[in-house]
Amino acid sequence: MKKTSNIYSMVVSALLCAIGIIIPIISPIKITMEPASFTLASHVAIFIAMFISPSTAVFVSVGTAVGFLLAGFPIVIVFRAASHIIFAAAGSLLLKKYPGMLKSFKSSQLFSLGIGLIHGLSEVAVVVPFYFGNSMSSGYYAKGFVTSVILLVGVGTVVHSMIDFYLAQAIWKPVTKTVKFQKEASVN
Repeated sequence: MKKTSNIYSMVVSALLCAIGIIIPIISPIKITMEPASFTLASHVAIFIAMFISPSTAVFVSVGTAVGFLLAGFPIVIVFRAASHIIFAAAGSLLLKKYPGMLKSFKSSQLFSLGIGLIHGLSEVAVVVPFYFGNSMSSGYYAKGFVTSVILLVGVGTVVHSMIDFYLAQAIWKPVTKTVKFQKEASVN
């Protein structure tokens, strides 16, 4: 029975990885705020993985980063995707410890903001060395550090993260009513 459960978890993780790679590649919904762009729902698979378990969240985060590398995304984007391991692990461990955290709208929004802040800070930490190493597109330098890195990457990622978190919850709730998961977090 344990072997079947492990295979099931691996299949779910692999499907979420595939979704996490495909959405940024094919999504027609991109919000461009030069020099940055944000793809709606690009983090949904990682958030759903967070709702399932810490190991699923980390696996999907690593898988999507490797997928971005293999798909030929610029290395800064690959590293930004790899930074998702941090917020996904932190969020899923928190949900494992406090599984009812997402039951009320208020606590869910506070959780989303907290995870969004970790997400934004992680991405800024990745972009800063590229920015100061003159490895970014000219648009980043034209807008300046505060606008392009702090506001667009940092604050933009927090907002983007919170929107994708809400979408993930909207998808997760009905899915859990029809599909059996050995989930460690309750989202009602």
